[in-house]
Amino acid sequence: MKLFKAGFAGALALSVGLASTNAIAAERITVNIGSSHPVQNIWVWAMKNVFQPEVDRLLEEQGSDYEIRWRENYGGTLYKFSETRKAVKEGIVDVGMIGTVWEESDLPLQNVTYYTPFATDDHKLIIEIFDDLNQNLPELRDSWHKENLVHLSTLVTDSYDIYGTSQIKSLEDLQNIRLNAPGTSANWLKGTGAIPVDGGLTTYYTNIQTGVTEGTLSFASGIGPARVHEVAPELTRVGFGSMAFGAVAVNKRFFDDLPEEVQAVFREAGGVMSERHGEHVTKTAEEWLAKMQDEGLNIHELPDEEKQKWVNSLPNLVGPWLEASGEDAEVVLKAYFDKLRENGVEPLRDWDAAVR
Repeated sequence: MKLFKAGFAGALALSVGLASTNAIAAERITVNIGSSHPVQNIWVWAMKNVFQPEVDRLLEEQGSDYEIRWRENYGGTLYKFSETRKAVKEGIVDVGMIGTVWEESDLPLQNVTYYTPFATDDHKLIIEIFDDLNQNLPELRDSWHKENLVHLSTLVTDSYDIYGTSQIKSLEDLQNIRLNAPGTSANWLKGTGAIPVDGGLTTYYTNIQTGVTEGTLSFASGIGPARVHEVAPELTRVGFGSMAFGAVAVNKRFFDDLPEEVQAVFREAGGVMSERHGEHVTKTAEEWLAKMQDEGLNIHELPDEEKQKWVNSLPNLVGPWLEASGEDAEVVLKAYFDKLRENGVEPLRDWDAAVR
């Protein structure tokens, strides 16, 4: 009898163990996650430190039958900054950072903030607005889907200003000055007399050090880690505003094949990632501004009258974007500015006047 019990117990334990092993193998979902930038970057930090652990926590907390096996591909190990959309769209990674600012031809609607400067420097509000619009405004949501993408979380910059070798006291000081102004931000210099020079955070230091440029349009959370303040020690606060730089997105075919409860967890974790990303940008910008001042950065405010003169002197930046992007762009522009005003923000220029 004792031998039977022991044999039965052993057999039962073995069968349970095999069943558990099979269940785990059947219920584990492998997710390839990655980016063109390292995890120290403000746009990637929350993927590794918030999204992944939050997905794991939610699944465990809900007693889910599913668990995630993460395969991390951060720091440009699979693709570079110019390939972020393609990498997620084609499934090189399942979840990834997408820099929409580099995807003007394929994701033009997502770049509306870059055509409407001087709107707001509240980057947390920008996240809130574009999380909403990217998920609920058909024109924006469907533009992601057409690229085989599902938006999970909005990525932003803190406010753009001018970091230079000298202080900018008025518009006259911009005459013939060469400033790094990446991508669409070059439009912000139109009519000012400044000469925009393309570049990125990895090139600003050398450009300024060697005299190719005399400064750059950028933001504290990027300038600090790049040490650009060492060669451009004069910060003039112009207040171009916070920009919706891109998003964390998931390959749509991959997402559609996920169990519904895992899809729901991805979306919930994406919301948490947005919130923590906003907090991280605030913390990073404040810490680097303090550190840069300790290391010799001088901060100046462009007088309000000069700022307004700058705003008023700009051509209709949003017009060509509207013309090129069609009726959907009109809907996005109106929705964005309506949201700003609903939150008590009065942009320095009514870029949406044509669609109101």
